[in-house]
Amino acid sequence: MMELMDKVYWGNSVNEWLVAIAVLTGTLIVLEIVKKVLVRRVRAIARRTSTDIDDGIADLLKNTKFFFLLVLALKGAAAFLKLPDNVHSTLSALMTIGFILQAGIWGNTLIAFWFTRTMKEKMQDDVTGPTSLSIIKFIGRLVLWSVLTLVALDSLGVNVTAFITTMGIGGVAIALALQKILSDLFASLSIVLDKPFVVGDFIIVDDYMGSVEHIGMKTTRIKSLGGEQIIISNSELLASRIRNYKRMQERRILFKLGVTYQTPAQKLEKIPMIVRTIIEATPMTRFDRAHFMQYGDFSLNFEIVYFVLSADYLEYANTQQAINMAIYTRFEKEGIEFAYPTQTLFMNK
Repeated sequence: MMELMDKVYWGNSVNEWLVAIAVLTGTLIVLEIVKKVLVRRVRAIARRTSTDIDDGIADLLKNTKFFFLLVLALKGAAAFLKLPDNVHSTLSALMTIGFILQAGIWGNTLIAFWFTRTMKEKMQDDVTGPTSLSIIKFIGRLVLWSVLTLVALDSLGVNVTAFITTMGIGGVAIALALQKILSDLFASLSIVLDKPFVVGDFIIVDDYMGSVEHIGMKTTRIKSLGGEQIIISNSELLASRIRNYKRMQERRILFKLGVTYQTPAQKLEKIPMIVRTIIEATPMTRFDRAHFMQYGDFSLNFEIVYFVLSADYLEYANTQQAINMAIYTRFEKEGIEFAYPTQTLFMNK
């Protein structure tokens, strides 16, 4: 038995191999048990607290993968063996790759946790939250794995500087080929961060108008008043002048009315006060001014300005209708006639 234990394989006795295997197995079992116990306890604490930070910690622990624990156990077991330099180098490379992969998984977990947490807050006051956060989430993961890939290549002895230079040249060619797509992507990111509009806003872009239905990574979709869907690339959208009516707190209304030249001066003087009284008696309005502004071709023209204290177009239409009806009724009562296009011909005998 002793002879068997003393036999040497790959530079180590059977006894040393058994010790290494025992360390590997024991370490792996202990690490797995510790992981499960920690996850269970942190979850229990999370259920008793209002904060969600402990939920994030529990997710990190839960996403600690078996291969990472195995790499740790292998590193511990290798300390009990006499291994060639090339084997040590291989183990070190495996451990580096394991750490980097696990770091990437932890990073993904943190990004997903931030995404879920922030989306709950954004959904309360911003319906475009999921779209905005999805773009940021995608970019975050892209940057994370790009950095980790470069770190892994550098750890494995690859000349990262030359690699980046080569990729940079290729990247310029790709960027030129995908210039329009990248322009739309960055425009999408600008819309997400600057928020000139969000889903649900009513906007006018050049000759197009409608409600924003979707903000994507390349295009934004608008539902027009006619019912059709208008699709505009994000870069073209930001290059245009956008009028956002959803952000309007109140509407400034200017309208004109004309009365006949036969209207007596006393009645002309009463018109601004009549209009002011009607507007001030109408709900959700703020009177600004009413003036006799112009001698027209066939009418004496008055200009009236007031504010509707709402951004809703239907509210404005109902308010203007009520004011128009009240003015018509009052003018009829006062004997004030509205003007319409007329011509008077003088005949010489």
